[in-house]
Amino acid sequence: MERSYGKKVFFDDFTFTVFSDVYEPTEDSFLIAENLEVNPNEDVIDVGAGCGILSIISAEKARKVVAIDVNPNAVKCIKYNAVANGVFDKIEVIQGDLFGPLREEVLFDLILFNAPYLPIKNESLNSWVDYAWSGGATGRRVISLFITDAPKHLKRDGRILLVQSTLSSIEKTIEQFTKRGFKTVVVDEKKVAFETISLLSARRR
Repeated sequence: MERSYGKKVFFDDFTFTVFSDVYEPTEDSFLIAENLEVNPNEDVIDVGAGCGILSIISAEKARKVVAIDVNPNAVKCIKYNAVANGVFDKIEVIQGDLFGPLREEVLFDLILFNAPYLPIKNESLNSWVDYAWSGGATGRRVISLFITDAPKHLKRDGRILLVQSTLSSIEKTIEQFTKRGFKTVVVDEKKVAFETISLLSARRR
């Protein structure tokens, strides 16, 4: 039965219902979606999957998609939307923080992450949805953890797509990826209000 309080979000031919206390797709989500290219038979992981928009778009072509989110409400929402969009059989949904629930030998062709990137002083997380946008004092608390762990789960010729704000230092992200042997480029960006949201692609050199 559909939840009456779920808001509808649309992208191309897909329809997503966003449950209460789940991050609603906005400019950052759509920035990845508009630039998302998945090849047949690829294994994809969507970290911080929210309502499942990127997971479900990826599943149209991917061999298998893992959608992971720390928010239990998001986990339910992803499953609902996967069924509604006819791709439930191709998506494994896991509750967890970043790559925590995965064994180290589990590797992917494509890693997606719409990171929590907003700098928040005196951070106080009062709801599950707060985890989707709060990046700590510098905006880099989660981004830096992700960059440390993501290469361990990437196939040799794989790639990473990461969205973040200029408020949380694009330069620092590129520097951290470079130290791990990656070449990183800004694929696309959108100016919104007080910031620019950038989509970065990272590949091993």
